[in-house]
Amino acid sequence: METKLLERAIQGDVDSFEQLIKTYNRYVYNIAFRMMGNEEDAKDMSQEALIKAYKNIKRFKMESSFSTWLYRIVINTCKDELRRRKETLVSLDETYENGDHLKHDISDETNDPIIIYEKLELKSSIEDALNKLSEDNKSVVVLKDIMGYTYDEIGEILQIPIGTVRSRLSRSRSALKEILQVQLAES
Repeated sequence: METKLLERAIQGDVDSFEQLIKTYNRYVYNIAFRMMGNEEDAKDMSQEALIKAYKNIKRFKMESSFSTWLYRIVINTCKDELRRRKETLVSLDETYENGDHLKHDISDETNDPIIIYEKLELKSSIEDALNKLSEDNKSVVVLKDIMGYTYDEIGEILQIPIGTVRSRLSRSRSALKEILQVQLAES
């Protein structure tokens, strides 16, 4: 079904393109949100990425999956915008594409206000640390640790070798650890 929609979209059929992207809208938005850090920018970048995809669909050669090609456009659109702004933001309290909330992953089930406060402080520290990474390193962490993509998928999306994905992720995680340790020492 997707292949037929792709073939028709490549031939210029707008309805086929619209049907095709319906499957991916949520994923596109989630990636944009993780990269941009807020709802409005994520909506803008999602829209911009989908427009770019539509304008360039004739260049899609079916050498990779459509989702990989589309996610690459989203990541690059966000990175371009972040470079323009010279700021990097991310919020960890929005939903994954499967509907789960990250805040539930790092929150405690108790109603103890002290524990709740500490968890919020941790979340804030992680957000701050992520914001200190370069766009390239941040995109690898977002795709792997927040979105849950495999090394192969990340390599395809970012158009980098798997070895580069692994090394960036390792460096990024080490940098995050160092940043968090400094923040902990300062508090």
